[in-house]
Order: sequence, then structure tokens, then C-alpha cells
Amino acid sequence: MNRVALLFFAYLVIPESVHGQSTHTVSNVAAESWPIVIAHRGASGYLPEHTTEAAAYAHAQGADYIEQDCVVSKDNVPVVLHDITLDRVTNVADVFPDRHRADHHWYVFDFTLEELRLLNVQERYRQTGSSRFPAGRGHFQIATLREHVELIRGLDQSRRTATGFYIELMEPARHHAEQIDVAASVLKVLKESELEGKDDLIYLQCFDERELRRLRVDLKCRLPLVQLCRTPPTGQQIRKYARFADGLGISIDCVISGMTSGKDPTPIFTDVIRLSHENAMQVHVRTVQTDRLPKSAESVDQLLDWLVQGAGADGIFSDHPDAILLWRASKSPQIRTGPFQLIRKRKD
Repeated sequence: MNRVALLFFAYLVIPESVHGQSTHTVSNVAAESWPIVIAHRGASGYLPEHTTEAAAYAHAQGADYIEQDCVVSKDNVPVVLHDITLDRVTNVADVFPDRHRADHHWYVFDFTLEELRLLNVQERYRQTGSSRFPAGRGHFQIATLREHVELIRGLDQSRRTATGFYIELMEPARHHAEQIDVAASVLKVLKESELEGKDDLIYLQCFDERELRRLRVDLKCRLPLVQLCRTPPTGQQIRKYARFADGLGISIDCVISGMTSGKDPTPIFTDVIRLSHENAMQVHVRTVQTDRLPKSAESVDQLLDWLVQGAGADGIFSDHPDAILLWRASKSPQIRTGPFQLIRKRKD
């Protein structure tokens, strides 16, 4: 299916209530709706992750932000991929059988963009056992960050909406070891696209605390920064992160630590979101997947009730953004106010 047909198909199949979520102005969607809905690697529950097709479908669904994980090619071009290796999501072993390293992995930064264009992106294995787009079915290419920016901006103009970018810097230390600066490369693309002001709808996220500090201090980045965490941060860690970052990105397990016992079990929440809000930080939770719900949750709606209304999450990452948008649309108008302000709302 070509991209024009895909977009038309997306518009036909998405419920009208979800379409309504994406036709507002910037002030009442990406800036104020609660929670913000972030398409995790695009609409990756439906199409191969991070492809332009997945980004286009997420836009058609009405996601507030679309995520781009960025890795840099040998010729210093940021491409949108989650892994620094190519073997899990492309047919690189067939196209370049002898280009792997000693560890038998093919690395993005060993290939030029022209070479990466020769690869076909295939779907990462999903728990449902889906084989919608295995190797050899469909034709999906690796896209550059610039191409995603141009695509989303064009769709915004066509659909009279404003969609944000949620960019992750992937493994900056590994890039530095290859004499490649992923942060500088990404910021260069954003600057050339005139997307570097604190009023632009962009988050930059990273697991590497040192790199986030470098972005803020050395590279003078004024965009909102999100510290990603693999485990629940302590109060001391949250206070430390708040000195340079504007938000935390955490997993569902960092929000819900367990369930009470008894006839009607209820979730036991950690204090991560409360402490983050007390330190003027937003919290965005990853990743709600309709086909991979936690065992304790009976439905997506119940899980979202817990995460947003119970724990107070400010944003939700999802492979299926349409499901989150439908839940949000079913609630009363959600305008989140509080003591926390992103840097774009602060005075310099």
C-alpha cells in the first residue's frame, strides 16, 4: 500500500471521535490536554516501527506527539531507528552479509545513508505472534529525522493541526566511541528546520544523564528535556534530575508497584509521580499496548484510569495511540494545571 492510500485508509477506519482530537489548535491539544498522547515509535502497533508509514498513521489517528528515536549513520545523518544495530528490524544480513562486526551485529554507524536506503524494514516480533509485515512482505525504508519532520509538518498543514516531536537520543556514549555526536547532529537538523525554540512542540529524551546535562549546559539547548529511567528513581534522584530536566520518562512498573490483596484488588502506586510534581517535573509513562496489558489490568481503560486518574501521569506512550485518544475523549475535558511548568513556559 503506498503512502497516499495508507493515509486515506487511516482516515476512513479511525472513529470520528478520534479524528476530533487532532483538529484543534496547539494551545488546547499538545499543550493542555491531559494526558498528552505520544505515539510510541509511530503507530507501531499497526505498522513497522519508526517508518514514515507508522508516523503518518499516528498523525491520522490524532496523536499529540510522535516519537522519533535517533541513531546516526556513517555519513552523519540522523535516522529514525530504535536500535543502533540493524539485524532485528531490517534484512541487512541478506543485503550486506559480510558487513557485521566481530559480535555478529550490523551497526547503523557502519553504513552510509545511501546504503541504509537499500534495506527493507520489517516488523519487530510482537507477543500476539503477528506476522503482518515479516521479511519480504511490504516495502518499508529507513527514514531520516529530517524526513519525519517534513512529513509531520506537511500533514499538520494539510489537516490544520499541530503535532509535536518526541525525540530520543539513542546510546550517545556508543556514538561518541565512534567519533559521532548524536546530540549535535539532531540539534543541527532541528535548527535547520527552525525547531529549536522553547515554544516549539518538541521533547528531547535520553537515558544518559550525562548527555542530558551536556545538552542543557554545553550545547545550550532550550528545549524541554526528559530523563528516562529504567527503575523507579528515589526522591534524591528526582531532585537531582530536576536541576537540568523538565520531566521523567518511566515504565508502568515504576508507577504501579503491585496490587492489594482481597476480593477487589487495587493498584499500589509508588511516590515517583507525586515527588516529580513536587519538583516541577512532568511524568510520561511508557508503554501502553493493547495486546500486552499488565496481568493485573482487565482492560486498557482500567489501566489508563490507574495511571492517569489514580497516579496522575501527564503523558502516555502507546503503540496504539487511537486507544488512548478514545479513552481521553470519553472523559470530561481534561485540563491539567499544577505547580510544574515546562521550560518553554519559564522565563530565561
